[in-house]
Amino acid sequence: MSGSPTIELLAPLSGVVVPLDQVPDPVFAQKMVGDGLAIDPISNQLLAPAAGTISQLHSASHAVTVKTDDGIEVLLHIGLDTVMLKGEGFKALVRVGDRVEAGQVLIEFDATYVAKHARSLLTEIIITNGDRVARYEPASNFVQAGKSVALTLQLAEPAGAAAAKPAGEAVSGLIRIPNPTGLHARPAAVLANAAKTFKSDIKLVRNGDEANAKSVVGIMGLEVQYGDQVFVKASGVDAPAVIKTLADLLLSGSGEDVGAAVKARHRPAPLDTLRPVAAKPKSDDPNTLVGVSASPGLAVGQVFQLKQVDIQVAEIGENPQIERRRFDAALREAGKQLEILKGEISDASKAEIFAAHKELLADPELIELAIAGLGSGKSAAFAWRAAYTRYAEKLSQLKNEVLAGRANDIRDVGQRVLRLIVGVAEARIELPANAILIAEDLTPSETASLDRSRVLGFATTGGGATSHVAILARSLNIPAICGIDEAAVKLANGTTVILNGSKGTLRLNPTDTEMAVIRDKQARLAKKRAEELAAAHLPPVTTDGQHIEVVANIGGLDEARQGVELGGEGVGLLRSEFLYLDRNDAPSEQEQTQIYGDIAKALGTSRTLVIRTLDVGGDKPLPYLPMPPEENPFLGVRGIRLCLAEPDILRTQVRAILRAAPFSKLHIMFPMIANLEELRAAKAIVLEEKAALGINAEVKVGIMVEVPATAILAEQFAREADFFSIGTNDLTQYTLAMDRGHPKLAKQADALHPGVLNLIALTVQGAHKHGKWVGVCGGIASDPQAVPALIGMGVDELSVSVPSIPAIKALVRKLNKADCEKVAAEVLQMGTAAEVRARLSKLAEG
Repeated sequence: MSGSPTIELLAPLSGVVVPLDQVPDPVFAQKMVGDGLAIDPISNQLLAPAAGTISQLHSASHAVTVKTDDGIEVLLHIGLDTVMLKGEGFKALVRVGDRVEAGQVLIEFDATYVAKHARSLLTEIIITNGDRVARYEPASNFVQAGKSVALTLQLAEPAGAAAAKPAGEAVSGLIRIPNPTGLHARPAAVLANAAKTFKSDIKLVRNGDEANAKSVVGIMGLEVQYGDQVFVKASGVDAPAVIKTLADLLLSGSGEDVGAAVKARHRPAPLDTLRPVAAKPKSDDPNTLVGVSASPGLAVGQVFQLKQVDIQVAEIGENPQIERRRFDAALREAGKQLEILKGEISDASKAEIFAAHKELLADPELIELAIAGLGSGKSAAFAWRAAYTRYAEKLSQLKNEVLAGRANDIRDVGQRVLRLIVGVAEARIELPANAILIAEDLTPSETASLDRSRVLGFATTGGGATSHVAILARSLNIPAICGIDEAAVKLANGTTVILNGSKGTLRLNPTDTEMAVIRDKQARLAKKRAEELAAAHLPPVTTDGQHIEVVANIGGLDEARQGVELGGEGVGLLRSEFLYLDRNDAPSEQEQTQIYGDIAKALGTSRTLVIRTLDVGGDKPLPYLPMPPEENPFLGVRGIRLCLAEPDILRTQVRAILRAAPFSKLHIMFPMIANLEELRAAKAIVLEEKAALGINAEVKVGIMVEVPATAILAEQFAREADFFSIGTNDLTQYTLAMDRGHPKLAKQADALHPGVLNLIALTVQGAHKHGKWVGVCGGIASDPQAVPALIGMGVDELSVSVPSIPAIKALVRKLNKADCEKVAAEVLQMGTAAEVRARLSKLAEG
């Protein structure tokens, strides 16, 4: 080699050199981590290939990175799948930050034990910052540890340039993570958003592994658990400020509850390192394949197997400048496509899935990894595929099922950009009519683009109920199953099946009678829905003349418009949190004024608009509103408590809400009210701001009834509040002392528990004594079984999910208020939720 400087790396082990592309692991063979070589070792001590510093040391002691004095990062990875040994058979003799000399022993390992328990002893020597290298010259045949040159590198720039340290460096002390479930998506996002406010290069380091602290994907990929020790290092002009801010944020839980964690009852076995693969349910019936319910509903149709198309890419590119332009152009075009796709999803909350996909296009760690590949001569397509595949694989191995499921989102975004780079149009598949799609997995993009005129349902062998694909399927009303038995992918196209999304079953070889029953049921449901839609704008009045207002729960302008189209008589709950979440700073008064005004105008002056003020706390953290850790955020500073403690935020929001008064029947509602002092303080702020703005229009002020004490004191509150809206979801969990998100207790946290129903009845009685109206905006307002009991107890308004409006209005028109009062009197005397549901089910059947 000649020209640019060269460096020689000594063999870290004795053995036979194996070209990297022959390693039986695609992550290494496809050079996703970087270029280099492998050695099939006959020695059991891993030596330093050059003088330098230990920059990373994996907690399982099977991998270490040496940063040479020339700035080259050399990853030494002993064996394949050795991470699963959890350190058994390995002994690290160095620590992160140690200075080492060429030939120094870094790790000793029991070659016999590792060979028996791992897939292979084949050891990789990888250059992870390949942008620094212009050319690789690996040795061939046999090399001797510490004596033979294993790899010669020609550098792409003067050796000292990249090694120079930027001005201003700082490192935090060790920080023990207090989050009970580690740094999963929410705290990772809070931390990354905080990091993005600084100019410095910032790394989060755990056991020698590090990630870009501005990358949510990178932070999640570290899989930081409760009790792990991490530190932050920063390089740049604001490095000291970075360390203080992020260290404080990590210590406080990164915006999450950091109460006591539940300790494991047993020591995990070595193979517990990776996320355990849950055994898929099996059926004793050979004609029934079982999976997990992803989206409810029934479908009778014919199987159509959907296969992924593999995109071929060239490894070597033209020149880095041309490849970079191709890459940047593809990222821009992908962003435009995602914006269009987001606009095609009517449900705003589900459309945010594609907003998150767009964020991935700017994830600094993904982009940097791809650019590093371009710098080492790879094509844009190869570098990008290596980058997103590496991160998807990393996430898919996480123990947290929700995080692991997000690997599919990264693959989805990755494939979109990859198609644009290579100029391959998204495959247009000709689907047959009445298709039941079967696939190993679907991406969110594919799910959102399904032709609903032809696709009746789908089943995938991968994924789960928490995946974005499942969420989209429910939004699009497509029956779906995830995690179906792998036998499904062997079914022949055209095979007739019954897909039951509610039960998670795929019925093969159905009889004519079975299909007739299902189709008859579908026809009846379709007819019923059509009739409800046709009558959606008729008033919801009971057979004996009682008008029950049916309004919408919404989270934005699109849902407000949809609610009007479906016959909604107004909005009973605008969840204003959508303006405050997923951002680095609070929404301005001008921004809020615009949005509240647009929603009010969409409703018009004849409809009610109830806007709930900001309802967040430790359970819904805001990165720009740091909060101290709380033992239980649901019993802590949240809702009105937080807003009264931060009066500037409350006053700004109140002013913006008040400016919507001329455009609709405006109501302001305060959440989490537990005592009269809170209501009085909040009302005083409204009166002060209303006077300051000179607004003369009538504005009603009411409260959420979520706390049992408020329901018990409803009569006292009714003297000072204009209206009540009962949040049955929170009222239920507070009344029953059961977290509605608890995996074991959630099913028991039933809002039809007689204790909850009696609190609803108390609220109505107290309000009506003073002529105040009561609404229900919790989940049971949309539950057809519950509606008769609510009407019988005297509830004046039902605030329901937007799609439920026509059905609930139609139900009200079939009911008799006097009959409902008799049913309510019965269920209020019952002792269990099961008894209540049995009685209400009997009423529905009758």
